[in-house]
Amino acid sequence: MTISTHVLDAQRGRPATGLAVRLERADGTLLSSGRTGADGRITGWDATEAGVYRLVFDTGPVSPFFPEVVLTFRVADPAEHHHVPLLLSPFAYSTYRGS
Repeated sequence: MTISTHVLDAQRGRPATGLAVRLERADGTLLSSGRTGADGRITGWDATEAGVYRLVFDTGPVSPFFPEVVLTFRVADPAEHHHVPLLLSPFAYSTYRGS
């Protein structure tokens, strides 16, 4: 199974580039880390088992109010790809399960 994310800066209407993101297990164990590319994406992170994971975004460079956004999600079927996008603005954010 792979996990990917895509961060969009809603205020500027473009991808949020260079944001630090960590993939962790629910217990805080770090599985991977990286920075969003020019297209605002990080792809190809592996998670080998069903369970609860979280993506931790260092959003301080984009949002003066949210220094960090943590998205916690459940992987029921490790054979499926999980895409977890983040739409970010200075004072709000939203997410969904992408494809």
